[in-house]
Amino acid sequence: MSLIVQKYGGTSVADVEHLKNVARKVAEWKKKTDHLVVVLSAMAGETNVLLRLAHEACDNPDEREMDMLLSSGERVTIPLLAMILKSRGIKAISLTGRQSGIFTDGMHTRARIKTIKTDSIKKYLDDDYVVVVAGFQGYSEENDAVTTLGRGGSDTTAVALAVALGADRCEIYTDVDGVYTTDPRVVPSARRLHHVSYEEMLEMSGLGAKVLQIRSVEFAAKFGMPILVKSSFQDGPGTWVKAEDAHMEKVLVASVVYDKAQAKLTIAGVPDSPGIAAKIFGAIAGNGINVDMIIQNISVHGLTDISLTVPTADAKKTLDRLEAVKEEINAREVLTDGNIGKVSVVGVGMRSHPGVAAKMFSMLADAGISLQMISTSEIKISCIINEEDVDRAVRMLHEGFELGKE
Repeated sequence: MSLIVQKYGGTSVADVEHLKNVARKVAEWKKKTDHLVVVLSAMAGETNVLLRLAHEACDNPDEREMDMLLSSGERVTIPLLAMILKSRGIKAISLTGRQSGIFTDGMHTRARIKTIKTDSIKKYLDDDYVVVVAGFQGYSEENDAVTTLGRGGSDTTAVALAVALGADRCEIYTDVDGVYTTDPRVVPSARRLHHVSYEEMLEMSGLGAKVLQIRSVEFAAKFGMPILVKSSFQDGPGTWVKAEDAHMEKVLVASVVYDKAQAKLTIAGVPDSPGIAAKIFGAIAGNGINVDMIIQNISVHGLTDISLTVPTADAKKTLDRLEAVKEEINAREVLTDGNIGKVSVVGVGMRSHPGVAAKMFSMLADAGISLQMISTSEIKISCIINEEDVDRAVRMLHEGFELGKE
């Protein structure tokens, strides 16, 4: 019997009229498939409103209470959609993360799913219900508390449920009609990709593409769950994210990705001795901060500088940890730079084509764009540059690698 899990993002459920549009699509799909699970985000902008309220209430909101607050956004959209479906004669029921059996670890505001107990959802599916699940949230038995999965966590909810239920595929509905070669707002000639491999999508998500949360792609890749990214506002084929096969586009570079929400921190005058780096990054990791790029300068007179980049949202927390560890290791100072951005090229074809880095660096050099940090893997090259140069670099690289052509 067929089973599909669909996820609708914040722009797709922005108000009651948008929810009625989602209900129409769900009703159409219910005629085509045996079982249907629908995962919803909060209404567009609602999470930011709740965050603002929390910070108006106090300077440093308690993370447990923050999760309780932020999870309320999805608890508004799911019963509204269930009401609309019921008014159309469709059996439907809304379930919170806990009622859906989504159990997480105890890390508030960025919890990770430990297990999903699907008994409740399966019971309703067997009774021909459309099950409407709150995305972004779960329940921690160790804390006896509601948890949230971090920004974009509804994607992870949807893919994880698809895997746990053995769905045929997971469909992600958003405000764009697929995955593009770059951001069409920056490059109007950007082209929708027909297929993207898990590897490429992992890199793109991790480098700043906002289409899918990286953890949802990790889930899909680990368990081989196909994802179809489509628009909830217009019909179209969308983009398949799945294992690489003979039908994939074997282009040298598949996409240009950028991220302006980055900050660079440098701990200067660090004693160049064994164990120092472990102390620095251990202090950061203990706070759940994901470090992106790292560079260490050549030691001079026994001292070195270590620079790293983190998401802007984690910059203050990272600075506090580095200031604390600076005293412990007798470093000189900690410097911060928020005026940076990251631009990257991604493509599985890079594995067998040398010279991509040279071409990328030459194009940036010809434009007078300075490189502050560089990071590479088999299928991506990333550069940290000044924030004001990011859009220009994206347009230049997209044109230089001819990504606008089929």
